[in-house]
Amino acid sequence: MQFKLDAKLIESLQDYSKLLNKSVDVILKEALEDYFAKIQKEMIEKNMQQEHNLTNLSYEEFWDGFEIDD
Repeated sequence: MQFKLDAKLIESLQDYSKLLNKSVDVILKEALEDYFAKIQKEMIEKNMQQEHNLTNLSYEEFWDGFEIDD
């Protein structure tokens, strides 16, 4: 597997590597883990929204006439 990064990004990685005293590999790993967590959260939220939209009834219409006996 090969990755192609532009010169500006490579320079930024090297600069942050020195500033943070971390290897470029660690910086990339952490950045990708954060990215994947963000994307997963967005996908879950989108899925929940789609599930919510499975009915065209409002909250009130859905529960209209439903009574809970204590």
